[in-house]
Amino acid sequence: MGTPAVPWTEIRPTTGLLGGLSVREVWSFREVAWMLAFRELKVRYKQTALGVLWVVIQPLAGVALFTLVFGKLAGLPSDGMPYPLFVFAGLILWGYFAASAERATQSLVDDRELITKVFFPRLLAPAAALLPRLIDLVISLGVIAVAAALYGVAPGPEVVLVPVWIAGTVIVTFGAGLLFSALNVRYRDVGNAIGLLLQLWMFASPVVFASSSVHGWLRTVMSLNPLTGLLDGFRWSLLAAPAPPGVDLLSLAGAALLCTGGLVYFQRSERRFADLI
Repeated sequence: MGTPAVPWTEIRPTTGLLGGLSVREVWSFREVAWMLAFRELKVRYKQTALGVLWVVIQPLAGVALFTLVFGKLAGLPSDGMPYPLFVFAGLILWGYFAASAERATQSLVDDRELITKVFFPRLLAPAAALLPRLIDLVISLGVIAVAAALYGVAPGPEVVLVPVWIAGTVIVTFGAGLLFSALNVRYRDVGNAIGLLLQLWMFASPVVFASSSVHGWLRTVMSLNPLTGLLDGFRWSLLAAPAPPGVDLLSLAGAALLCTGGLVYFQRSERRFADLI
């Protein structure tokens, strides 16, 4: 008997809108994301005197500053809630989004040695950047629960939806991280400009002001911002703020566009990462 023929393995360029994305393959390499996330946690708190206390200090410092400037001096509305509590809730969600999106933007470039030498689904690199800040977010939720109790603010039954708004924010952050990280591989200006972009994005979102203070066509435009509906819903669930208006449904369209566009662009750019990075 002859030696059985060895089947050929033909390697072809990926095709399709998502460049041959395989959920099964991504899941099989999930340990890579955990490894990158754990490394990020170790680097963040290495040789720091206060350690995890920075998770509390940073948002509280922002609350104090914004309360003075926008609450006291500018007198911005806060939907009838104490302004420090109002802005704290906004900063919790926004802080997660901004910090994770910025880290995801740099993830591919910072891990260039891994990208060029080891095979794994590249979208796991920006995905890993989303995980460490979830710990910060959970800690901040405990702090705002104490603050709300001190102000005498109690959530209603809608508090059960808090995980929904957090999950939505994670998904939106993932979409933004995919888009910005892929763009940053080709154009390093993106990494330099991401801080400025996020600052502008924050002031276009109802973080330090109530979305109910914006009217007419500007309110419609603001609702296209994926963060608008998430921030309104988060405050409603956490602090018994007014329920999100129907126009906030436009945020779903904005989120779908961002996430779909980010995923498609990332997958179609992935094959050239090793050459460009």
